[in-house]
Amino acid sequence: MPTERAIAIANRVEEFVRTQIIPYETDPRRDHHGAPLDEMVYEMREKARAAGVLTPHILPDGTHLTQRETATVLIKSGLSPLGPLACNTMAPDEGNMYLIGHVANDELKERFLKPLVEGRARSAFFMTEPAALQGAGSDPSMMITTCRRDGNHWVINGKKCFITGAEGAQVGIIMAKSEEPDSAGGACMFLVDLPDPAIRIDHVPNTIDTSMPGSHADVTIENLRVPASQLLGNAGDGFKYAQVRLSPARLSHCMRWLGGCIRAQEIATDYANRRRAFGKELIEHEGVGFMLAENWIDIQQATLMIDWCASVLDTGSLGTVESSMAKVAVSEALMRIADKCVQVMGGTGVTDRTIVEQIFREVRAFRIYDGPTEVHKWSLAKKIKRKWKQDNGLV
Repeated sequence: MPTERAIAIANRVEEFVRTQIIPYETDPRRDHHGAPLDEMVYEMREKARAAGVLTPHILPDGTHLTQRETATVLIKSGLSPLGPLACNTMAPDEGNMYLIGHVANDELKERFLKPLVEGRARSAFFMTEPAALQGAGSDPSMMITTCRRDGNHWVINGKKCFITGAEGAQVGIIMAKSEEPDSAGGACMFLVDLPDPAIRIDHVPNTIDTSMPGSHADVTIENLRVPASQLLGNAGDGFKYAQVRLSPARLSHCMRWLGGCIRAQEIATDYANRRRAFGKELIEHEGVGFMLAENWIDIQQATLMIDWCASVLDTGSLGTVESSMAKVAVSEALMRIADKCVQVMGGTGVTDRTIVEQIFREVRAFRIYDGPTEVHKWSLAKKIKRKWKQDNGLV
């Protein structure tokens, strides 16, 4: 059961999103990709600040809600695609705040974490690399961006792609493979101020999703000099830190987009109860009513899966297996929900007259980012094989 603290925060977030943020869904302040402009983002955040719901998952003393409490809150923030932006619970900032808070020293927290928590800056996480270069994607061990020591600095060179929010971000976390022998070929992470002339945005492609400011940029990093003091954690431990970030971040995506699909179900349900065809309301036709019933089941199952994975993370476990399971189960369930909502609403469902069409597009992208469904299933299958070998005394 959610705690009283989480319920109280979630209720405030829900009221704020429904009354003050949903009207922004028709605001024309968008870039040519359809993503909200920073002007609108920071305007919404000021309203969230005034309402006491800015960065609601991080308490005034700097401590975090538990993952189970966070789920209660983030689901409500996701009732609009703009809700997480307004409340400062959106990717990549939410995951970056989590990582910096768990790994950075006090000096770096003051410089890089504080403006993110206060909602006065956006951030970007530079990990994914171009497939054409055989760079890191779902397999981070393929990383080709490099870093090497040069006196009191590190020098970084490489290319990154699909870097969410890079355009317009003020804080960056860059992941690069170390060329230093004492790092044993491991990765390093660095905190950097953005923009920086050594980090060039080459292209920002149009993508199916349009909820994230700055979209998903292709980037070249050329002789970027980063002071050694801005190394995040220890040299060579970057892959470990990536898991610190990615496991809860996958789950946070599930939370936010579950909220979106709950909203889509509300809209489709309202439509099916008001629209008549063949002498009765649409919901009275089994073909329509059954789709909404199946959605209701999927919503409840997704909620339980999120709660189960969150409870594992709350034990202090990295929860990589559990977060993979949740990512697969929830993203696939949300795709079914969003698809059925579009289908129930017919022609209206594929227009921008409601937010259902956008939620469908966003959830389709979610099945890919933070690890495609197939990669997570492959990883789980490897673990099944390993356990079978152990159970049968073969290792």
